[in-house]
Amino acid sequence: MNLQKMMKQAQEMQSKIADMQAKLEAQENEGASGGGMVRVKINGKNVMLKVSIDDSLMKPEEKEVLEDLLVAAYNDARGKADAATSDKMSQMTSGLGLPPGFKLPF
Repeated sequence: MNLQKMMKQAQEMQSKIADMQAKLEAQENEGASGGGMVRVKINGKNVMLKVSIDDSLMKPEEKEVLEDLLVAAYNDARGKADAATSDKMSQMTSGLGLPPGFKLPF
């Protein structure tokens, strides 16, 4: 394989990665906790877009529970976003013959 062909393939891969990152950033992921009583929606940049709280948790004595559920719901959404990113990267790089655990972009 000549150097020009390798450079062209690298540029194509870089373009594909940029496209994939833009799509993942636009993707929304929803996480839930407390049996769905607390829900958060984040985008691919892990920016929280929306919080939904069941009315039953809006009591002063439930404040600490609500705070814990918000954290859990956010972490659930973040885990889903991370899994989606990992899955897309695996699909994109599957034909490259990279060693397991190799991270792109460099």
